[in-house]
Amino acid sequence: MTLEATVSIGWVNTVIGAAERLSLNANQLLAEAGIPEAACELERWPIDDITRLWHAAERCTGDPGFGLKVGAEFSPMSISGVGFALQSAATLREAIVMVQRFQRLISDGGRFQIVAGNTATWLVYHPRQGRLAFSPHQIEAVLASVVGFGSWVTGTRMQPSRVQFSQPRLGPLAGYQTVFNCPVEFEQAFSGVQIDNAVLDQSLPQADPQLAQVHERYTNARLAALSINSASVPEIRRWLTARIGPVLPRRADAAEALGISERSLARRLREQGQTFDGLVDDVRREKALQAVVDFSASLPEIAEALGFAEVSTFYRAFRRWTGMPPVRWRKQENLTS
Repeated sequence: MTLEATVSIGWVNTVIGAAERLSLNANQLLAEAGIPEAACELERWPIDDITRLWHAAERCTGDPGFGLKVGAEFSPMSISGVGFALQSAATLREAIVMVQRFQRLISDGGRFQIVAGNTATWLVYHPRQGRLAFSPHQIEAVLASVVGFGSWVTGTRMQPSRVQFSQPRLGPLAGYQTVFNCPVEFEQAFSGVQIDNAVLDQSLPQADPQLAQVHERYTNARLAALSINSASVPEIRRWLTARIGPVLPRRADAAEALGISERSLARRLREQGQTFDGLVDDVRREKALQAVVDFSASLPEIAEALGFAEVSTFYRAFRRWTGMPPVRWRKQENLTS
């Protein structure tokens, strides 16, 4: 995993493309979302940025079926390597298992759970939003993309046996019927797509075991690279900045979020000339310097907010950082400001 949920530029471009087909200018959409145009040159976006884009598209298009349109237009081929791997799978069920494994290359803003039954199987979606609440259109787009993906990989229009959402209906029922062509229910316990086992276990027209292995190796390498990039010092520093508080984040927490061992995390940081404890100390220092010159909090309150068990411990750390106690630093900064 990554420390903070991110989404591939391929998914971002699918959202922007759907908005453009509704006569909404891409730059206008980005401006409405508060996102610089240069962000479109990035390989991945933070999940909160794509959420801002979704909310902006919702406001600007006024289309209650926007999420369904985005999902129906998404192609796995927009994500390097993933589409070829899925096409080469033996069955739709095998392809869906691949989606579970490789989903992070598209987005790690959620995960799929397969719940198999005697005659049909549920593909349940569990969102992983950031600090901002997802637009309900995001959830609709994901389930619509499942049906679009199934149709794309099988070469025929896939018809689920049932679709349900945990959220209320956004638009006319006819829009859902057009996309899913099956019973659709709302305000249920979970969001998911149910597919007959007979459909899942049919052979795919382009199944190729040898080619599947080639594409799988390539895609696994891209997954590994994504984890390595997420263990960079800037990424971990941002993660720590968001989590430093009365209870300090542990190295084990960061390793778990990345899906790697503590030893691997320590090694990757060491290769970059850093340690986890050193980064924690750096972030606490930055937060302490900002907080001390802001008179809205007392020094004991600052100490507690930064995870120091005793005020005296905070004083010693501050002297180590600056060469002077926090009271003197506060006075000095006040005189020079």
